[in-house]
Amino acid sequence: MKVGLRVRGGLLAALIMFAVPVTATLAVTFVSSKAVAQTAASIVVEGNRRVEVETIRSYFRPGPGGRLGQAQIDDGLKALIETGLFQDVRISQQGGRIVVTVVENAVIGRVAFEGNKKVKDDQLQAEIQSKPRGTFSRPLVQSDAQRIAEIYRRTGRYDVRVTPEIIEQPNNRVDLIFTINEGVKTGVRSIEFVGNVAYSSYRLRDVIKTRESNLLSFLGGADVYDPDRVEADRDLIRRFYLKNGYADVQVVAALTEYDPEKKGFSVTFKIEEGQQYRVAQVNFVSSIPTLDATTLRGFSRVNVGSVYNAEALEKSIEEMQIEASRRGYAFAVVRPRGDRNFEQHTVAITFAVDEGPRTYIERINIRGNTRTRDYVIRREFDLSEGDAYNRALVDRAERRLKNLDFFKNVKIVTEPGSSSDRVILIVDLEEKSTGDFSVSGGYSTTDGALAEVSISERNFLGRGLYAKASVTYGQYARGYSLSFVEPYLLDYRVALGLDLFQREQLANSYISYGTSTIGFSPRLGFQLREDLSLQLRYSIYQQKISLPDYLSNCNNIIGGNGLLAFNPTPAFAQLPGNNYPNGSTQFGATDTSGVGLWCYSDGEASLPVRRELAGGKTLTSAVGYSLAYNTLDNNRNPTDGLLVDFKQDFAGVGGDVSYLKSAVDAKYYTPLVGDIVGLIHLQGGMLNKLGSDLRMLDHFQMGPNLVRGFAPNGIGPRDINPYGTGDALGGTKYWGASFELQMPFWFLPKEVGLKGSVYADAGGLFDYKGPTGWAQTGEVNVAGCRPARTNGPSDVGSCLGLQYDDGNVVRTSVGVGLIWASPFGPLRFDYAVPLTKGQFDRVQQFKFGGGTSF
Repeated sequence: MKVGLRVRGGLLAALIMFAVPVTATLAVTFVSSKAVAQTAASIVVEGNRRVEVETIRSYFRPGPGGRLGQAQIDDGLKALIETGLFQDVRISQQGGRIVVTVVENAVIGRVAFEGNKKVKDDQLQAEIQSKPRGTFSRPLVQSDAQRIAEIYRRTGRYDVRVTPEIIEQPNNRVDLIFTINEGVKTGVRSIEFVGNVAYSSYRLRDVIKTRESNLLSFLGGADVYDPDRVEADRDLIRRFYLKNGYADVQVVAALTEYDPEKKGFSVTFKIEEGQQYRVAQVNFVSSIPTLDATTLRGFSRVNVGSVYNAEALEKSIEEMQIEASRRGYAFAVVRPRGDRNFEQHTVAITFAVDEGPRTYIERINIRGNTRTRDYVIRREFDLSEGDAYNRALVDRAERRLKNLDFFKNVKIVTEPGSSSDRVILIVDLEEKSTGDFSVSGGYSTTDGALAEVSISERNFLGRGLYAKASVTYGQYARGYSLSFVEPYLLDYRVALGLDLFQREQLANSYISYGTSTIGFSPRLGFQLREDLSLQLRYSIYQQKISLPDYLSNCNNIIGGNGLLAFNPTPAFAQLPGNNYPNGSTQFGATDTSGVGLWCYSDGEASLPVRRELAGGKTLTSAVGYSLAYNTLDNNRNPTDGLLVDFKQDFAGVGGDVSYLKSAVDAKYYTPLVGDIVGLIHLQGGMLNKLGSDLRMLDHFQMGPNLVRGFAPNGIGPRDINPYGTGDALGGTKYWGASFELQMPFWFLPKEVGLKGSVYADAGGLFDYKGPTGWAQTGEVNVAGCRPARTNGPSDVGSCLGLQYDDGNVVRTSVGVGLIWASPFGPLRFDYAVPLTKGQFDRVQQFKFGGGTSF
């Protein structure tokens, strides 16, 4: 940084800059020893305009006997200079009196900033100490220039230059102008790791927050050099190794070096890994006579034979200490002790339960929350004023406050209370913006182009409420939704959610019909444990389908005698038994059975679809629940852990339909060789009929979401009428299994975010239980089919009911994929080749999808 002063105003302005150091020299030589006989009352002050005489005299404090000696005068001179109120201070003796001649510092008229585009004036003004109508001080101005430069450094601009300028004005006033050359952001050009053997540098780059600069860095900020972030990365690396069994790990240093040619930093982390340890024993001891420590074994997440995991150890301590508190041992403290066997690389862990100091919480003071209400913060604590101090509960509260995502920084510290057994909890917070306005865009081979505009607020009105409104518009999907969440219903840790939605799915190349749905769904969420959650919900929605006229014209009856009007194709008119002239475009015919002739000539939707169309709107009223178990190391880019989601919905609480639908979805990630991650994905579901018939729309519809390589709605039971649209009917049972290997492209920078995958899928959808036939009404079959005749083709339609294929075929495929964690959101490209398939399945080998907010 370059900081300097440029003064306008000639010789007087130059003296302002250099008067203070010159004065100190003159004062020492000018005052004679005769001044010893003087008193403070004999001091004469000259040159002051704003500072009172008595104020200046007060800096000269008499010595013994009330006299001013040389030492007292020197001290008074230094004190006046240090006030920063004066440009010049001179002391002389005239006629037996001490004369203090001062030249007061100028008054700042205005403070301005020039050249600042990235940081606003208000932010800079709040940081500096030089203020309008304040006293001008050269050292203070230099300090302010350094403060401004530090602000820019925190935003990654290390080549910033700040130059203060002083413009003299009449009446001893000056204008202060800071001219700023902001420079460019100083990025991280390279990140290196030294000493890592167990984990590759590619893998460790996933652990830290700092990123290398690349072409897309302008969409984020993690590539900007931040010393605080680099220091935090050291702790992230250490915790990663401790979680994976390396109890002796040390991140010795994080070396940073600025390269002027590249205009960026090189960051090198030096690591000493040590050996990986496994757990040999887990013991429990207690010094509290009435508390059997072995009864806490069920709260331990550390198991014999497993890899030592410091994170699991910390959670075990927390759970055990909280459980002891619940049992009435409010001051119990759980301390772990590890005995290492350096030869066998094992560790024996002992959880020792002791009686801690009897300390109570006197107060909980919250600082820094300018918008969030106090009660929103206090409810994250499982303790309050007057309770026994429990460090585990305090740590849990701090973690919960961080997870709210309302604050930039959260720190809870303790201060001594009014007595030795009292402590005060200080909660220091720094709030951040919690509102979000986003425009989302995406494209997929299933839904086409899609756009969404949404506005959301995570801390609505400062009360911790969540609210969101969104509108979606695309080629084949449209709608809107309103969501509201109260995370603490009636002051209990129960989340109440309310959703109002309207969706419209248009007909496309995968389905011949459109659906329109409008509904409302309240839900309750319970966090049973950090890795286990439960949701209860109720849904009520109305649904109807739509078809173009040419797909539902079998019932276009003109007269009661069965006279029909339709447009047969020329080819159909020439079918055997059709004695109609070639090229006929409209005709009428009467069938002796009163049934329409050849109504499939221009294509026709499946009978279950037309039944839904004829039935009009359908109301579904359902209650359900979801149970989720999540131990993933990273929800967005997992490499290790298990995610299981089990759902059940019961329809029939009123409404027009009744069923029980169950589904389970499990994903297990595990690191394999190097940076290759294995994924096992299992899923299954069942639909049970309860009372009324099942609708086709209630069935499971599957495609690439079950087995890649197939089209949406591409597998399972299907209408096989040769003159129909071949609609997928869905099934009541499905299963799927997939094994996938995800691997990085080692020849590309980590920051690009590209990974490749190879996979094999298998699955099946079967057992259609929807309607298959309808009774005739009078002489007209409402299904639009006709009995077989000797003078016409019998395969045109059948009064025997729906013709469909429901073969329980195992579908399999293999494929490759490209996964891109792009700044535009997660994108995925898949190319899969089916190995086995049903006779009427539909294939789609390439699939693409993705989108983001911007």
